[in-house]
Amino acid sequence: MTGSQESPSFRLAYVPGVTPAKWVRIWNERLPGIPMTLVQVPAAEAPEVLRAGEADAGFVRLPVDRTFFSAIPLYTETTVVVVPKDHVITAVDEVSLDDLADEVLFHPLDDVFDWDSPPGEPAFERPATTPDAIELVAAGVGLLLVPQSLARLYHRRDLTYRPVVDAPGSSVALSWPQEATTDLVEDFIGIVRGRTVNSTRGRATAKPEDEPRRKRPEQRATRQQQPPAKSAGGKPAARTARGRTASGGGAKPVKRGKPRRRS
Repeated sequence: MTGSQESPSFRLAYVPGVTPAKWVRIWNERLPGIPMTLVQVPAAEAPEVLRAGEADAGFVRLPVDRTFFSAIPLYTETTVVVVPKDHVITAVDEVSLDDLADEVLFHPLDDVFDWDSPPGEPAFERPATTPDAIELVAAGVGLLLVPQSLARLYHRRDLTYRPVVDAPGSSVALSWPQEATTDLVEDFIGIVRGRTVNSTRGRATAKPEDEPRRKRPEQRATRQQQPPAKSAGGKPAARTARGRTASGGGAKPVKRGKPRRRS
């Protein structure tokens, strides 16, 4: 008894803050027979999920190990500081890291920023997760720097945020193991890059310009060439510079003079 072959499917991992709904909708329209499974993973765990083969591709936060993964950078998010709504920072439209130098800033263990030297005053502890840090901000204990999408994801009515103009941004990319670039991965790359359903990504699809051009019906008929005019002697008449035919024999036309007067 032979084992049955598993139906094809596509597993897409994504980190918090990324909304894959648009790409999932296009996938379902173009490949309705191949279901897509979404796998939400913490940003720090996304590379290991892909490396272990638990997902075919994923939306991750850069950087990734480019010796193992392929990655297509998609966009870089604005960094914001999350503050209580009654904080003095809410009086301005944006701030700088210098403005936050005297503020207590939380750096959770799942912080997506790779700080060489974290800004602000260190907190009494490092929260385990970004949602835990959000709760501490709401309690008025300190502030938090996050990508704007995470500030929206963990939004609370008693909190708001402001852009930090000189803070590093967090870049999001589509990534997958280089050695596992399957046809389905290529299909999803085409969707993310905005290719149309008729475009090609390397599969055998002839381009219109590569096909032989067919002549229109009116171009197929050959033009009937007019037979050359003949002289009186039956030989083709010579053509003049203006396209008029001269009389045969090559003789010059006789010039007629003025009539003589009779004496």
